[in-house]
Amino acid sequence: MALSLLGSPVGFAGAAPRVAPAAASVHMSALDELKADAKTQNPIIGYWDPLNLVELNFWNQGQDATIGFLRHAEIKHGRVAMAAFVGYTVQEMQIKLPWDKIAAEVPAGLSPPAQWDAIPEIAKLQIILYIGFLEVYSEHSFIIEKQGQKHYMRGGKPGYFPKMDNWPHPVWLNLWDPANVMKNQSAESKAKRLVTEVNNGRLAMIGIMGYVSAATIPGSVPGLSVLPYSGEVMRPFTDFNFGPFIPF
Repeated sequence: MALSLLGSPVGFAGAAPRVAPAAASVHMSALDELKADAKTQNPIIGYWDPLNLVELNFWNQGQDATIGFLRHAEIKHGRVAMAAFVGYTVQEMQIKLPWDKIAAEVPAGLSPPAQWDAIPEIAKLQIILYIGFLEVYSEHSFIIEKQGQKHYMRGGKPGYFPKMDNWPHPVWLNLWDPANVMKNQSAESKAKRLVTEVNNGRLAMIGIMGYVSAATIPGSVPGLSVLPYSGEVMRPFTDFNFGPFIPF
C-alpha cells in the first residue's frame, strides 16, 4: 500500500522508456525523471511521496538505486495485485476449471482465503517454489545482462523480466508478452501503456485489500459483500507444515 503512494509510472518489461523532450539533452537523475514521469502519469497529483521513500537509501546504494528498487517493487506488486484481484473475483464466483482436480476437491461455498486453506500442502508448496524460481531468475544480474539489459538498481528498466525462450530446453512462451503483441508497438503506444499499467496496478492493490477487508470484517467496505472468512488472513501459513523439511 505504501508503494501505491509513490508517484512514479512503471512499465512492462521490454517496453520503451518514456519519450523525453528533444531539448532534454542533459542526463536526468533518477529523481528528476521520477518527478517528470509522475506528472505524465497523473497530471492532477503529480509527484507525491508522503513517506519520503526516495530518501531511504536502501543498502547504502544511493538514491538512484533506491528509486530503481521502488519503481521495480511497485510494478511487481501491481502485477501481483492485478492477478490477485482477478483471481479473487473468479474464486468468489466459485468458478472452477473442469480439469483442475485439486479445485474439484475443495468444498463449494468457501471464500477464496478459505479455499487456499483447503488445498493440500503439497499444492501450496508447488506454488511457493514456482514463485521463488521466478524471483531468483528475474533478479539474477548475469541473466539480465546476458539479454542486453541492466539490473533495475543499476539504471535498467523497472519491471523488466528476462526472456525465457532462449533456454537449453524448449520454452515456447515468455512470461511477459507471450503472444508477441508488443514487438510492433510504437514508442508512443508503449509509453501510454506504461501509464495504464501503473494506474491499473495501484487500483488493484487497493481493490484486493478491499476484498480481504470485506471478507474478514463484514461491512468494512461499503457496498461490497463477499463470502466471510474467519481465519488468519494475514498469516496464510498458520497451519502450513511439511514435517521435518519446512516447518511453519
